[in-house]
Amino acid sequence: MITNIDGKTLQKMFLAGAKNLEAKKEWINELNVFPVPDGDTGTNMTLTIMSAAKEVSAIANPTMENLAKAVSSGSLRGARGNSGVILSQLFRGFTKEIREFETIDAVVLANACERAVETAYKAVMKPKEGTILTVAKGMAEKANEIVLETDDLEYMIAEIIKEGDYVLSQTPEMLPVLKQAGVVDSGGQGLMQVIKGAFDAFLGKELDLTISGGKSTGTVIRTEPANDVDIKFGYCTEFIIMLEKEYNMDKEHEFKGYLESIGDSIVVVSDDDIVKVHVHTNDPGLAIQKALTYGSLTKMKIDNMREEHQEKLIKDAEKLAEQQKQQELEQMPRKEAGFITVSIGEGMNEIFKGLGVDRIIEGGQTMNPSTEDVLNAIAQVNANTIYVLPNNKNIILAAEQAKKLTKDKNIVVIPSKTVPQGITAIINFMPERSVEENTARMTEEMGKVKTGQITYAVRDTVIDEKEIKQNDIMGIGDAGIISVGTDLFKTTVDMVSNLIDDDSEIISIYYGQEVTESDAAAIADKIEELYPDVDVEVNMGGQPIYYYIISVE
Repeated sequence: MITNIDGKTLQKMFLAGAKNLEAKKEWINELNVFPVPDGDTGTNMTLTIMSAAKEVSAIANPTMENLAKAVSSGSLRGARGNSGVILSQLFRGFTKEIREFETIDAVVLANACERAVETAYKAVMKPKEGTILTVAKGMAEKANEIVLETDDLEYMIAEIIKEGDYVLSQTPEMLPVLKQAGVVDSGGQGLMQVIKGAFDAFLGKELDLTISGGKSTGTVIRTEPANDVDIKFGYCTEFIIMLEKEYNMDKEHEFKGYLESIGDSIVVVSDDDIVKVHVHTNDPGLAIQKALTYGSLTKMKIDNMREEHQEKLIKDAEKLAEQQKQQELEQMPRKEAGFITVSIGEGMNEIFKGLGVDRIIEGGQTMNPSTEDVLNAIAQVNANTIYVLPNNKNIILAAEQAKKLTKDKNIVVIPSKTVPQGITAIINFMPERSVEENTARMTEEMGKVKTGQITYAVRDTVIDEKEIKQNDIMGIGDAGIISVGTDLFKTTVDMVSNLIDDDSEIISIYYGQEVTESDAAAIADKIEELYPDVDVEVNMGGQPIYYYIISVE
């Protein structure tokens, strides 16, 4: 029976949870309710947890305090999409509870689960049941039941997971849209994969906990050449020898002596029936041939350090230029108002630049920017008040989180859910008005914009009583799917007919990277023919995945 989790175990559990989520991310993406080719829940949650995992993996002597700080700060700044922000808030609440303890027992675990849920619910303005929040709440409630029965953590966590799976299975009964699509909530499924991966580590299963882009939890020796030093030995060579012949101290001295004759930065570590080797040399083949005399090789890795050195010099120069640019920016007098917008596609970006946007964050439906991305953009805009336009409902929470983390500037998040809404909001900004007046005006005017987006289905499903087949063309409005067909032209025109009403005055068509200008013009001609009293304009958007983004005002 295990009654406590120490820092070292918790570190392994967190990394194992992150790795399990990463392994399942594409499967989770496919649980997206709408069968669009940009399902992103798994990707967003993975990028969020991996941001924290990189910090966690770098901790050599894990304690509850330093782990809590790494998990909380890493996930908060790396949070992407609604699911990623909610996951980061769950971690934030959990780590607030554990940071004061040396180990986690059943009572601490139950309290931490409860605090995690409280923190996450507070972060969402209108919590919706049948989501990741519901799954987390179900597990927290089960934890508070079990803690009255036992202090056996193995039993407790197993029961929490059972309850989580059950609540997840019930999410289609809470959200009709899930039931109609025949899927469970993707965010809840992502959370379950994190918990299940962590439980595997708790049980002591052999797992690969290496985090890409982070530091190994083991000892790694690296020699970084100075910028102005000529690299004598060009290839960083690493491998593991699976010993098949006698290998004693004399053999090890002989092997090390040979490696020293062909290179430097030698590390040779023997461990039972394996030998870990690291050497910088100009001929990796010689090191490999010698090693083969002792056994077979695995985990082989050879890097060209001269090439990496040149890349490092270029990156250092770019970093210095960016620092100088930032210093110049900070020395300039601050303007009253600045704008940051999320956009994707060459045409869309040019439209926003033409409207005076200071900073464009590349991203959107296909790749939600993180809280860190928004914070970096905020740092590069020298203004007292900065208006942030997410242009996607799945980015609003990350923008709000960046706002809370910014202390020296007034950040206003205009909750634009589509690019056309963002364009309308900026057009209605008036410099002579107060922040409050502009916020109200921009929000009100963008609310009058109806948006439709044309893409294709990646699977068969039924949504909003519409039967959809894989590769069908879909028109998606602000409230759901409004047209389905096999012909791009006809489905687009049908979608517009569902958006337009007697008060409509302007239709703006933004065509994507897979659409020609002539095809877009043909759509515009047909719409003008059908609705002669409405002005129609065509713009090159250049966005991926979505053939057309169309707004009606």
